[in-house]
Amino acid sequence: MAPRAYWKGTLKLSLVSCPVVLYPATTAAEKTRFHLINRETGNRLKQQMIDSETGDVVETDQKGRGYELRKGKYVEIEPEELEAVQIESNHTIDIESFVPRDEIDQRYLNHPYYIAPDGKAAVDAFAVIRDAMKDEERVALAKIVLTNREHVMAIEPLGKGLLGTTLRFPYELREEDQFFDDIKSPKITKDMVELAGHILRTKAAHFDPSKFKDEYEDALKALVKRKASGKKIELPEPEERPSNVVSLMDALKQSLKGRGKKTATKSHARRATGRHRAAKKTPRSTARHRKAG
Repeated sequence: MAPRAYWKGTLKLSLVSCPVVLYPATTAAEKTRFHLINRETGNRLKQQMIDSETGDVVETDQKGRGYELRKGKYVEIEPEELEAVQIESNHTIDIESFVPRDEIDQRYLNHPYYIAPDGKAAVDAFAVIRDAMKDEERVALAKIVLTNREHVMAIEPLGKGLLGTTLRFPYELREEDQFFDDIKSPKITKDMVELAGHILRTKAAHFDPSKFKDEYEDALKALVKRKASGKKIELPEPEERPSNVVSLMDALKQSLKGRGKKTATKSHARRATGRHRAAKKTPRSTARHRKAG
């Protein structure tokens, strides 16, 4: 059963438009989550809002929204006042421009959504917009209103559908200079860079997310299963950190040496497996030969 659509509206490219639906492209449903419980009763706990000064419990009808002007001084904003600045959603994804994909700074990428045609009547127009984007090899930039806020969305073809990714606004990004300015520029020898480059090349691969393994999530599931079955949880011994200090050049050489041994071991294993398989095949060939004779 397909998940419920997060948003429904119209995708519009100039005078061409079609009904579409948005689905969140990510989920945290499989993540292991814990609840706060009462250790004595085993019951789940409920959270309450407490006045930071008086310590009194604040009931629902007493809760409001306030913006902190200065330490401890708030201006209260009423719900109807918020409505005055909320953008009215016209449920339209209006494509405004197309930009080269490599010009989008990845730091701006926020939440991904799958965009699909809403109904059979929308398929033709949807396919025209999608295929035109494939031919141009550019990403569409459009505006969309989600949860009463306007977002810029980058849209690009993905299989039979479209991938829409909301983008962060410039004020949401921190400037890298405040983090990188203090990084020194040491003198690094050419030999070190070449050694590091060689190590990089030995680790060259292709992006394959199917190989990603959330070991912490697996360990959490195993822990919960073990505890639920009444088994004892044994705490691991803390690992000792190596105290020996080696030079950067030595570390690079040792890394390269270890990688070489690993590669050689794999090659030897492959050759040994090949010889082993060949040895297994020989008696069969002899048996067939005797039978034929």
